[in-house]
Amino acid sequence: MQETRNPSPRTGALAGMRVIELSQIMAGPTCGMMLADLGADVIKVEKLEGGDDARQYRDPQVNGVSMPFLMLNRNKRAISLDLKHPQGKAVLMRLLRGADVITENFRKGTMEKLGLGYEELRRENPGLIYCSVSGYGSTGPYADKGGFDLIAQGFSGLMSITGEPGGPPLRTGNSVADINAGLLAAFGILAAYQHKQRTGEGQRVETSLLEASLQQLYWHAAIYFGSGVSPGPSGSAHVLTAPYQAFPTATSWIIIGGANEKNWARIAQVLGRPEWTEDPRYALNSDRMRHRTELTQAISEILRERSADEWLADFDRAGVPAGPVHSVGEALSHPQTLARDMVVRQQHPDAGEVSTIGMPVKFSATPAQYHRAAPRPGEDTRTILVEYGYSEAEIQYLLDEGVVRDVQAAAPV
Repeated sequence: MQETRNPSPRTGALAGMRVIELSQIMAGPTCGMMLADLGADVIKVEKLEGGDDARQYRDPQVNGVSMPFLMLNRNKRAISLDLKHPQGKAVLMRLLRGADVITENFRKGTMEKLGLGYEELRRENPGLIYCSVSGYGSTGPYADKGGFDLIAQGFSGLMSITGEPGGPPLRTGNSVADINAGLLAAFGILAAYQHKQRTGEGQRVETSLLEASLQQLYWHAAIYFGSGVSPGPSGSAHVLTAPYQAFPTATSWIIIGGANEKNWARIAQVLGRPEWTEDPRYALNSDRMRHRTELTQAISEILRERSADEWLADFDRAGVPAGPVHSVGEALSHPQTLARDMVVRQQHPDAGEVSTIGMPVKFSATPAQYHRAAPRPGEDTRTILVEYGYSEAEIQYLLDEGVVRDVQAAAPV
């Protein structure tokens, strides 16, 4: 028998929490990884053929293993299970009776058709926290629609404010709806878990890609609610303050943050234009916003005279918030990024050493732990079944009937 990677004893703030993850691709797995990093035992339940759809994101690969899947599934254990088979459902129900949390991101009604809806599971486990991430939420005229990050960004208005003025609508460079939905799901689960610790009661927790996108509109919504005007795209510029954007220099782009009047005075001084603080076009933030186009042009002309490094050194000495525009590689390899433990290196049995993004929240007493890379398909099936009281004969029956699959029978990641 091929040996599985048994988890080390769980430590961390969430040690003792058990999560059954039925969700896949990005939002739900982001939530699950955050919980797992903090000590929760996250059991990832995947379909027999292909597993989590993110495993099929084949480019880039590391030794034939999907790097996108590895990015979002560290610290989890995996069981491959046919939920449409009566015995598969029975296995899942046994797992859920001992769980604190289940996460799912199926289209509305799918879990109910499987006999796994909230009300059914609540009867089996009154303390279960049932977390759903959907496209539009469980209520409203769009509740039955499926959702994707791109669609949510367009529907929520995010694409209408992204890009350069006069340009086409653009999605953000990252999957902000998916990622934020995962964070919101983890936030909701933690609040519900605190309630459960006090009362023993579980509850349903839900968020959606729509709500995760709408939450990103705080400043833009303030403009709309306050004026009735829907703001459009502003490139890298801020919608409420100036100068606060990217500017070109003689060598590369830099960011300057003039978020208040003190910073603006320092910026004008560094640029050699102290008189701008008295100029009626630029004296106050409201003036600068009205004349932002000409101010941006004026600043850009000055900055093009010297290199990015020279300007950044001057701004740093003056106490002006400023920084470079990095590529992804530059950001992930920067000493500050590494000093904050935001790059985690782990050993995977097939991919070898892989790197993922670390936990973005730091704890003095219960730091995040990284005890294993993302699992192979069905890697922990046998171990998990043994933990839940299945005998070797019962496990072999489930394998023979095609109800479950272990790592030896699983397809490549």
